[in-house]
Amino acid sequence: MKKILFPTDFSEAATNAFVHALEFAKIVNGELILLHTFEIPVYDSQFFPENYAAIYSSIELANFEMFKDEIPKLKTIAVERNLEEIVIKHRLMDGDLLFNLKNAVKEDNADFVIMGTNGISDWTTFFTGSNTSSVISGVHVPVLCVPIDAKFKKIKVIGFTTRYREKDKKELKKVLKIAKKMDAKVRSLYVKTSASDVAPETIKEWEVEFAGENVEFLVLPSDDVKETILDFVLYKDVDVLTTITHKRSFFESLFTSSFSKKITKEVSIPVLVMHDN
Repeated sequence: MKKILFPTDFSEAATNAFVHALEFAKIVNGELILLHTFEIPVYDSQFFPENYAAIYSSIELANFEMFKDEIPKLKTIAVERNLEEIVIKHRLMDGDLLFNLKNAVKEDNADFVIMGTNGISDWTTFFTGSNTSSVISGVHVPVLCVPIDAKFKKIKVIGFTTRYREKDKKELKKVLKIAKKMDAKVRSLYVKTSASDVAPETIKEWEVEFAGENVEFLVLPSDDVKETILDFVLYKDVDVLTTITHKRSFFESLFTSSFSKKITKEVSIPVLVMHDN
């Protein structure tokens, strides 16, 4: 059984992503591990010598009570979607979210992480700076990021961006396995810029190797990679966009500025981040 780690702060964005997590768990025959983290403020014990322990205990208790109150709401959502058979486990941890997330992935041997985002600011934060290093680079499992406006619908087409590297094949095979369970088609995109070093023979080799799979290979010539990907998502009816972390600098720029606004607001689709490790 696959294990899906689902970090939540019980916000609207997280609740929306929970629906995606439930449906994904059904597809891959997985169980959900709900992770809620909280940070205890640092107090100087010399100013609170008698109440020091009580302060920490009260914060822990308050978070536990909130966690306990929110779980039934999520179980109600599962029942309403006829997914009450999905196994849901729980983790309540104090400390930094990203630190705990990485530890939880290792300790629970998670196969996927699914998390919600509130929109543009979250995407920019998530895909840049220290958060990128901690999550995208630090968590070596696929991460499905769900914008708050991306309401769940049956996935018919999965977009897959590639540079036709040999190691990309491994990730494409993973995506094809998921697509098969969803009865979905995979559309693979390569944006061929004027500086492209991919030989036509390589593209042909891929087409031959994956001839028996439900995948369509598209090669679009353009030096405007971002806009080409956006057009691909819009005009090829892509329901989930898959990308690979080897394009680190490009990947970071992809989800900043105006492009992130278009992806999260105009398109509003989940993005599945794969790893080439």
